[in-house]
Amino acid sequence: MRKIPFLRPNLVKQDTFTNYLAQIEQSRLYSNYGPLNTLFENRVLTEYYEGNGAVLTVNNATSGLMLAINQSKRPKGRFALMPSFTFSATPLAAMWCGLEPYFVDVNKDDWCMNEELVKDSLTKLGDEVAVVVPYATFGTDLDLSFYKQIHESGIPVVFDAAPSFGTSGRSGSFGKNFPGPIVYSFHATKSFGIGEGGLVYSADKDLISQIRQAGNFGFSTNRETISQGLNSKLSEYSAAVALATLDAFPEKSRKRQQIHQWYLEQFQQTPVLKNEWQLQKSEGDIAHQFMPVLCPNDQSNLDFVKLLADNQIEARTYFSPSCHQQKFFTSFNRTVMPVTNNISGRIMSLPLWEEMKKSDIVQVTQVLAKGLES
Repeated sequence: MRKIPFLRPNLVKQDTFTNYLAQIEQSRLYSNYGPLNTLFENRVLTEYYEGNGAVLTVNNATSGLMLAINQSKRPKGRFALMPSFTFSATPLAAMWCGLEPYFVDVNKDDWCMNEELVKDSLTKLGDEVAVVVPYATFGTDLDLSFYKQIHESGIPVVFDAAPSFGTSGRSGSFGKNFPGPIVYSFHATKSFGIGEGGLVYSADKDLISQIRQAGNFGFSTNRETISQGLNSKLSEYSAAVALATLDAFPEKSRKRQQIHQWYLEQFQQTPVLKNEWQLQKSEGDIAHQFMPVLCPNDQSNLDFVKLLADNQIEARTYFSPSCHQQKFFTSFNRTVMPVTNNISGRIMSLPLWEEMKKSDIVQVTQVLAKGLES
C-alpha cells in the first residue's frame, strides 16, 4: 500500500525563474515594489480582472487582512462579523486592528456564513459593526451580491479569500468588480503557492492605493509617516517565483480539478460514501487546495483520521476546532452555532496534490468505505 501524504507543495522549479533572478541582479532592486513586483501586479490585473480595479501584493495574507480591515473599518465600530468556521488568521487580523471578532454560524450546504444571521446581527449590533469579513470557504465562487449591497450601504466588507486565487465563475475571476478588498494567500500550501505571499484586489483603485501606502509604513511621497502602517512589501525574489507560477498556474489548476473530479466520481460510485458522507456544495471552477468532506453524522472525524493514518494516509480536519471552540477566542460574542458545531465534528480534509494518481484516490476512498462497514 502506497503512503499518501496530505499535501506535497509543488512550487515552480528553479529553471523557470532563473531569468527573473538575473533581472534582479541587473537592477539591484530587491524590494520596495520593484520592477518584477510591478510586472506581476500588472499581469494579474490584466489576465484575471481584465484591467478593472487594482491589485497589491503583500508578504502574506494575514498582513493583507490586517491592512484591508484597518483601512476599511468604521472608526467607531467595535465588532468584526465573521464565520467561526475559518482559519485563526481571520479573527487574529481583526484583533490586531483593535476589533472584537463576532462569530456567525454557516450554512449547511456550502459552509459559508449564513446571510440571514448576518442581517440579524447587523440589525442587532447597528453602528457597533466596524466591518464584515466573510470567508469564501475552500475557494468556492460565492455569490457576492449580498455583500456588495452591504458594502455599498456603508458597512465595509473585507473578503478573506485565502484559497480562492484562480477560482472563476459567474463574474469571471472571483471578486472581480467587488468594491471592497479581496485578500488571497500565496502560502506554499495554497494552489498558487510561492512560499509566502498574498494579494489584495479591489475594484476601488483609491482603496488599494491607501492600503499600499499603509503597507509601506504609512509613508507619504516624502517618506513621512502619515497613517498607521506596517511593512507588508513582497521581495523581488518572491515576485520572481510569483511570475513563474503565473505561467504554470493554468496547468496546475487543471491537474487539481482533475483530482477533485476523481474524488467526486468515487464518492458517487461508492454507495456507502454516497449515502452517508456529505460533500460541500461549491460553485465555479476552483484550483482545489485539498478535498473537504463531512463524515457521517453519527461518526467522529478524528476516528476517520486515525483510520486513514493506520493505512498510511495523512488527513487533516480544517477547521476543527472552529474558532469559537478555541480557548483564545471563546470569550467573544457569537450567534447560535448549531451548524458550525456539527461540521467541526465531522469535517475532514483529504489529500490533494498535483502528482496524485487516480489509484491514490481509489485507495483513500476505499479505506473510508471499509471503515464504515467494520
